Amino acid sequence: MTDEPAEIRACESLEEVRANIDRIDARLVALIAERGAYVAQAAQFKNSADDVKAPQRVEAVIAKVRGLAEQSHADPELVEAVWRTMIAHFTAAEMKDFAR
Repeated sequence: MTDEPAEIRACESLEEVRANIDRIDARLVALIAERGAYVAQAAQFKNSADDVKAPQRVEAVIAKVRGLAEQSHADPELVEAVWRTMIAHFTAAEMKDFAR
């Protein structure tokens, strides 16, 4: 299940470009928040710190998003860097919750 990217429209001004970037940023932040909420739920199904860290799962996710980046004509290196940062943050938060 993949969402098709929106059609990129030619903009008439820098302000229009910036308005579209702002619109996309708002969607990205909302999606990151949604992803974080699911990550928080995942913690309740894990039994150990190793389950939280799940390096094999991390690498599977990275491979998946790199493939999605290529399909969408996005830079796979950038997408991987963003996802690794996001995963590291969510894992650290999950480890704090798990420790409680």
